[in-house]
Order: sequence, then C-alpha cells, then structure tokens
Amino acid sequence: MIHVKENRLEDAFKISTKIPEFDDPYPFDEYQRRLKLKHLILTAEIQEKPVGFKIGYERNDNGSFYSWMGGVLPEFRKEGVAERLADYQEKWAQENGYYFITLKTRKKHKAMIGFSLKRGFRFSGEIPKIPEDETRIWMEKIL
Repeated sequence: MIHVKENRLEDAFKISTKIPEFDDPYPFDEYQRRLKLKHLILTAEIQEKPVGFKIGYERNDNGSFYSWMGGVLPEFRKEGVAERLADYQEKWAQENGYYFITLKTRKKHKAMIGFSLKRGFRFSGEIPKIPEDETRIWMEKIL
C-alpha cells in the first residue's frame, strides 16, 4: 500500500539523490531557496520505505502552483506511486486556491511528458536548448 504524506525537505531531498534521471542534481540549498514562499513537500512510502517525492511551490502570483521536482525510485515505478503523489498535490493545490498547475521538464524525459499528458496537462511553451534533448518543455493543467 502506498502512503503519501506531507514531509520535511530533508526527507524528500534524500530520495531525490537516488533518482538516476537527475544527472545534474540541485544542491540542498537550492531547494531551501525556492521554498521560501507557500510550498508543498510530499513523500511516498511503501511498507514504511521512502520510494518517491514531489515538491511544488508558488512561483508566480497568477493563480498557478509550480510542480517543481519529483521522482520515484526505479524499482517502484509502474506501481502507482507517481499518480498518488500527483493526486495529492493537485487536490492540495485546488484546496489552497490555485487554478492550475504548471511544470517544466526536458524533452529527453519522455516518460514524464507521457505521464503529464495522461493526467490532462497540455503543452504551453518551450525553451530551446542544444542538444535538442535538453530543450525545456512547459506544461500546464487547469484544476
């Protein structure tokens, strides 16, 4: 059974260090810097083992909540962990007065793009990079 809870930054950060796709990870102080405004830190556990996290914060004063970082340990993917984290974040954002959620990913993260599209996100912009796989993709979902 998957248990999602609001948690401390240290716990979420510890999980983030084990996500292989984060090939150039943010240091802990960058997490602290971004989370000065209203934010939500979630972790997911299976049998009391931390297996995933999701962090978002209020980035702009336009009614949006920014889903910044998240990930699930490879051995626990395809078990519904990411869905449970996203469900919790979206419900929380709506209950806290946000109208939509935004996220930014990279073109190379095909699984994340597919996951977001299945959850009702749409493309809202891109930031071209070289190589092209590093291009940033903006997506948003109305709550």
